[in-house]
Amino acid sequence: MNLSYISPKAIVRESRIHGRGLFAVGAFAKDEIVAVKGGHVFDRRTLVEIEPVLGPAEIQIGEDLFIGPLAESEREGSMIYSNHSCEPNIGVRGQIVFVAMRDIEAGEELTHDWATTDDDTYRMECRCGATACRKIITGQDWRRRELQEKYGQYMSWYLLERIGEVGS
Repeated sequence: MNLSYISPKAIVRESRIHGRGLFAVGAFAKDEIVAVKGGHVFDRRTLVEIEPVLGPAEIQIGEDLFIGPLAESEREGSMIYSNHSCEPNIGVRGQIVFVAMRDIEAGEELTHDWATTDDDTYRMECRCGATACRKIITGQDWRRRELQEKYGQYMSWYLLERIGEVGS
């Protein structure tokens, strides 16, 4: 069951960054829709219950709201397989719509900077291989002024609202 939409110009295959990734099989124009994250909307309490079984499969869409699968049988169909990159080519518009931030050629891996969607407590080593790689990424990178300026409106509405609240 497909809960998410992935453009027919993209496929999922093995990635050098991590596991499987999303790759362009056709060209994307700037601002063209690449994927739309789907699933059920649920609260943090539910996330705490399902995460040990499903792993990271959700995207935060509000202070206490997430979208993603609720059952293992839904996980595959809700994934968009966009790996993290410090030099991404897709960004988020609104909450769940991922678009090309520039023209993208066939063959490119379709990646987003998790700083554009995540407000979390994790800290992990980055394996994106980008020239400007941050080496360590965290669930609080959205607070970095240089990333806010770099991505502008290609960040989730939820984080843009938080940036307005905290002013940093």
